Amino acid sequence: MKRITLLVILLLSIYCAPAQDINGIWKGKLVMEPGGCFPVYNIELQLTVVGNKISGVSYHYSDTSNYVRETFEGIFKPDSNSILINEIGVTSFHIPADCTPCIKRYNFSYHKGGNEEQLRGSWTGKTMDNKSNCPPGTIVLIRITKSAFKPNLPKTLTERKNELVKTIYVDTGVVKLDFYDNGIIDGDTISVYVNDMPVVSRKMLTAKPVTANIKIDLQRTIQEVIMVGENLGSIPPNTALMIINAGDKRYQLYLTSDDKKNAMVRFIYEKPVAAKVLSP
Repeated sequence: MKRITLLVILLLSIYCAPAQDINGIWKGKLVMEPGGCFPVYNIELQLTVVGNKISGVSYHYSDTSNYVRETFEGIFKPDSNSILINEIGVTSFHIPADCTPCIKRYNFSYHKGGNEEQLRGSWTGKTMDNKSNCPPGTIVLIRITKSAFKPNLPKTLTERKNELVKTIYVDTGVVKLDFYDNGIIDGDTISVYVNDMPVVSRKMLTAKPVTANIKIDLQRTIQEVIMVGENLGSIPPNTALMIINAGDKRYQLYLTSDDKKNAMVRFIYEKPVAAKVLSP
């Protein structure tokens, strides 16, 4: 009986496990079969996930002055941690004259080991003129915090004031943010950006939390979180209750956003101080 109970608990814990959050920037080296413009070159994917739908931009580059920028769409299947991404068009490029941009299709699976997250998979593609196939290859991407390219920011970030609500010092590597509607649920919809990269896109605030996790470490000790009100709801302005869990500390903030301003919270990492051992 005890074994059956333990098995049920294990199955429930697996079933209830939260889906992986793959929003953000992923970088790696794309390895091709012979015949490509470069045998190995860099790739960066900037992913935004809403539900199970993926959108974003990709950069294929040897350096930031030789690149191809493309948009993509895709599907995320959290039950199997599988990701399918289709590039749908080249928006700009600057590459040698004898090179032709390639429109690619990726099949990834998500993996995590220790503190490193990876997207592993393969790709196929066709040239931009649709005349020939691109040499296929394999790919491994890791999550990074800063793009090699300036992000294409929405007007809600560039044309509004990002008003600092509070600066919080933390000594933990992961901070959990839960957003709720503050008061009457009136259709408020928000997006959340961390260092100008989207982690939540157009989610409605309700009595259930909209959750985002941010990572803070010695490589990037300052993280700026911006809540953007995508609408004003039926009772303006757009207001949210943000519950912050950082290690054993908990904070509660009220955020307001309208068509003139966004709400920003700045997190600064401080390395934990080792406990002192007193001599007898």
